[in-house]
This record gives sequence, structure tokens and C-alpha cells, in this order.
Amino acid sequence: MLRSLDIRDMLIIDHLALDFQPGLNVLTGETGAGKSILLDSLGFVLGWRGRAELVREGADQGEVQAVFELGPEHPAHAILHEAGLPDEDDLVLRRVNARDGRKTAWVNDRRCSGDVLRRLSATLVELHGQHDDRGLLNPKGHRELLDEFGGLSQMRDATRQAWRQAQQKRTVLAQAQAALEIVRAEEEFLRHAVAELDQLAPQPGEEAELDQSRRLMQGAERIREDILKAQEAIGDGAEARAGDALRWLEAVNDKAEGQLDGAIAALGRALVELDEAALGVAACLERLTFSPLDLETTEERLFAIRALARKHGVQPDDLAGFAAELQAKLAALDQGDAELEALQADLAQAEAAYEKAADTLSAARIRAAKRLDKAVMAELAPLKMERAVFSTLITAQEAGPSGVDEVMFSVATNPGAPSGPLAKIASGGELSRFLLALKVCLTGAESGLTLIFDEIDRGVGGATADAVGRRLLGLAETGQVLVVTHSPQVAARAAHHWRVEKRVEKDQALTGVLHLGHAARIDEIARMLSGDKITDEARAAAEVLMAG
Repeated sequence: MLRSLDIRDMLIIDHLALDFQPGLNVLTGETGAGKSILLDSLGFVLGWRGRAELVREGADQGEVQAVFELGPEHPAHAILHEAGLPDEDDLVLRRVNARDGRKTAWVNDRRCSGDVLRRLSATLVELHGQHDDRGLLNPKGHRELLDEFGGLSQMRDATRQAWRQAQQKRTVLAQAQAALEIVRAEEEFLRHAVAELDQLAPQPGEEAELDQSRRLMQGAERIREDILKAQEAIGDGAEARAGDALRWLEAVNDKAEGQLDGAIAALGRALVELDEAALGVAACLERLTFSPLDLETTEERLFAIRALARKHGVQPDDLAGFAAELQAKLAALDQGDAELEALQADLAQAEAAYEKAADTLSAARIRAAKRLDKAVMAELAPLKMERAVFSTLITAQEAGPSGVDEVMFSVATNPGAPSGPLAKIASGGELSRFLLALKVCLTGAESGLTLIFDEIDRGVGGATADAVGRRLLGLAETGQVLVVTHSPQVAARAAHHWRVEKRVEKDQALTGVLHLGHAARIDEIARMLSGDKITDEARAAAEVLMAG
């Protein structure tokens, strides 16, 4: 519910502070007094598209603040939570329009984007009027309105879920088909490359080992002679002479009174090291013993690995992994047809589930449409449109997330007359009453939504205007309705009444709004009945209207 609206320096408003109440709130006033400016200002703070120039002449910026009271189940709470904005019982929207056109918005004193503001506004206020292309006159929203009227949200959600699942299956199948086509296009290459790699069977690190062995064998002849000399020097020379020296020293050590102990120990260690050196040299000589065929075989495999790596554009150590990748592609190719059959079966099952959900939803929509048509026709009779015809047309459309139905509200002003969309068939007064009847039927259990009717009673008068007023009053019994009207019959039904008036101060036109008490209401309704000169007869007629 809209609790208050505070407007500063907007168009011809210097400052207005309005406190609204539950029930039927009515704004009246002379044509041009500024009633539309109030709606423009409310639309501005809600993020609606409107006039480009809103700042009052001479002011640096215009500002509008609206305070809404939210119930515990109000849908605005979810939007606030998702946007990370403070969530309280009162929702304070504030928006500033600078002279240079920059617009800044706050929600509960926290900066927010225009998108968040508009999402919030959709849960707070609904505007209805002859030029409202955001609500009932827009056929794009008729399907959702019918679903809400029929309580079909669960069926619609189930249909959307089935559609998403089928779409996912289609995507997976298309990807698998595309991947299989790519593999099939290179099947000949794959089979040849895998056979070649399997035959060579390269291993990680093998190229480095082969290169080391090749270099060792190539240099073996040059170093073998020196190694043999070293082996001879160790075995026949150094080791033997060190052994002799150790024996000689050990023989005289007792007479040296321990002075040779260190030398003897050192010679012992030297003999151990010489023995290890001899073993290492012998092992090296054994490794260097090979036939020319060994070198040829090593070089052939080394060159084959390097050539295959160059051919496939990979490092030699990556050949084994590359072979595994190609083998996996071949396996996918060999199993591809079976996998495609399984995916196609999954898709067929998902499509069948979607068709069943969509058919169930369509049948429910047809039943709901009949109930809605009956309900709207019942509302049209008291509005003096008993000869009009309202029908909800459901036609087939391409399958989509919301089913296979296109929904449009169609009207005919008289039996036998051509029918068509609301906005094209009905005249101004007829359109107003169609919209009101439809809204009465569609409102249902909507909670917390402020309904605004902008001169929806235009073009009607007398008993018809009285019927419009009574329907608006009934609509306001469970919520809040704001009506901008020129009809005394509608104004007479108000629980709260404001008069919008224009004044001139210092050669500048300004708009003001006055909350009317009982006596002032009588005068205002009398003015609406009789014109500028308010007579006693007009006052009496006003009292009769208010009492009725």
C-alpha cells in the first residue's frame, strides 16, 4: 500500500506531501490543475518511462519520495533480498532528477539501479487508463493474466521445466552429433595415426634416454682407450704399490711407537677407494661394449620418435598422451551411433513429457477462459454494457516455455458486431468499463498492490458513472485504489478525497493538493455537478450522491 508521496520541485510543483490511506482514494480538480503531474511524479519515483524534463523551472533538481507499506508475504521482499537491499516493513523509494538530466535512485537509503526500481514497482503499483500499454491493453501479458486468474501457475511452471529439460536434451544431442561429424571427417587419419603410434609405442622420457645412449655409443671408441689405461694403472700400478706400502709400514709400525698409525689408516682407506674406482671403471667399460648394430638400432628408434613428434606437432614426450587422445576419439567414433540412439531416446522422452504438460496446460487454460468470460460478462451488465461481448481467444502458437497457446482478450461492443483487441474496438468510455470489469475479475487475492485508475470513467456519466464508482469501491474493499476522475458519481464513493488545484505565485503557476473534509467534499462534488457556480441544488445533489 502507498502510504505517502513527497514531491519537491517537479514541473509546477514546488512541494507536496500526500498521505494516502487504504480503500478508495480519489483526486479531482479542474482540467489542467496538475492531476497528471502527480501521476508523472509517482511514475518517476517508480522508474517508469515518462517526460524527459521534470525539474521545476529555477530549481537545481527535482525529487520524489514514496513510502510503501509491505505485508510479510509481499513479493517485493524477494526482490530486495536478491538485490542485497535493506528489507523492512516500510519500503522507501527516493529518486532525484538533476537539471542536466541525470537520475539517481535510492531504496531504503541504499543506491540502486533503474532495473531494480522497475522490478520493485511492478509489485507495488498497477496503472490502468485509456493509454496504458503496460497492463491490460497489452496482449503480450494476457496469457499470464489468464494463468493467474485460473490458478495455473504450477501447471505453467511444470511446462517451463519440461521445456527446459527438452531444450537441454536437444543441446546435448546437437553437440554429440556435431562432435561425431568432426570425428567422422577425420576417421581415415585417426585410424592411420593410431596404427602408426601403436606400432612405435613411444614412452615418456624415452627420447632423452635414446639420445643419451646414442651420444655415449658415438663417443665410446674415443674414450675406451683412456679408460682401459686408467683401469690398468689402478689395478697393476696404484693399487699394487699402495698395497706394498701398507704391508711395509705395518711391518715396522711396532718399532715406530705409533707414529705410523695415521699413515696406515689413510692407506687402508685409499685401498678401499681404489677398489671402488676399479669397479666403476669396469662397469663403464662393460656399458661401452656394444656392436655397431646397437648404435644403428638406437638411432633408428630415436629418429622415428622425433619424426613422428614433428609430424603431429607435439613434443616427443607427449606422443604417448597424444596417442591416448586419438584412441579415445576412435572409441567415441565406434560407439557414436549407439550413444546418439540413446540421446535421441532421451530427447523423445523429454519432448513427450513437454507435450503432455503443454496439453494439460492448454486444457486448463480453455476452462479458465470460459470462467473468465462468464465473470467479465457478469461485471459488464451493471456497467450498462449488457449487450457487449467479451471473449478470451486461445490460438495455437509455436511451442515455447509457456506452452503452445497464444491468449488475447477480445471484445465486441454489440452482438454481431466485429470483435477484436480491447484497444482497437472499444471507444473511450467503453474501453474504461471493459478495463474496470476485467480488472475486478482478475484482481482476485492480489495483496499489497496499489491500483491506479487514470480517468477510467472518461466518456460515461449518470447511472453508468455511478456503476463505475460502485465497482471501484468494491475493488478497494480489500486493498488500495487511487482514482483520478472528473466524475462526481465516482468521487462520491471515495473514502479519502483530494482536490488538485493550480495557483499563481510571483507570476509562476504552482500545483497544490488539499485533503477534503466532509463539507469541502460536498462543495467539490457540487462543483463537478454544476460548474464554477455552486448552487444549493448542486450541494443537495452532492449529498444525495455521497449518501447513496
